[in-house]
Amino acid sequence: MKNMALPKMATVKPKRALKEAQKNSPQNLLKQKFNPDQPNQVWTTDFTYISIGYKKYVYLCAILDLYSRKCIAWKLSHRMDAKLACDTLELALNKRKIEGTLLFHSDQGSQFKASEFRKIIDDNNIMHSFSNPGYPYDNAVTEAFFKYLKHRQINRKHYQNIKQVQLDCFEYIENFYNNYNPHTANLGLTPNQKEENYFNAIK
Repeated sequence: MKNMALPKMATVKPKRALKEAQKNSPQNLLKQKFNPDQPNQVWTTDFTYISIGYKKYVYLCAILDLYSRKCIAWKLSHRMDAKLACDTLELALNKRKIEGTLLFHSDQGSQFKASEFRKIIDDNNIMHSFSNPGYPYDNAVTEAFFKYLKHRQINRKHYQNIKQVQLDCFEYIENFYNNYNPHTANLGLTPNQKEENYFNAIK
């Protein structure tokens, strides 16, 4: 995990509190198995915030396919709510053809437990996996994606509105990351190259 250069978390729960929370928490089905053998087996998601002026923020929700590390869907909003989570998941489902069982991994945020989000999960026969409380490394790939997005594209900018953030996120995710960013997990291939090779091989 150290090689992923993940950002440190601001707070760590006491061991007793963690054990108690884990007893009552939804199940972690992923268990840090970050390398599925084909696309659309495991997707991960999370939120991050981006400043747009003094004490104002917009929120980015992104979904990654762990096979290729491709960002398959992302959405921005002024609110980090269930609607943003739902809109992003629906966008991903509309883009991808799911033929087998899909495992969808998130943290235990209220947005991912909301009834409207649960309905999308259930209607599409998706297995929902949750990170253990207080363990950000359970979603390490998504954490790293946000870290490098901010380091390479976001942190050096001073945004005034959501449209400016949208343009920069598009430039990084769609133009650079998916197309031109070689990934160590892909043995030096970009996310799009990894998926293209897979689908060409099964034709």
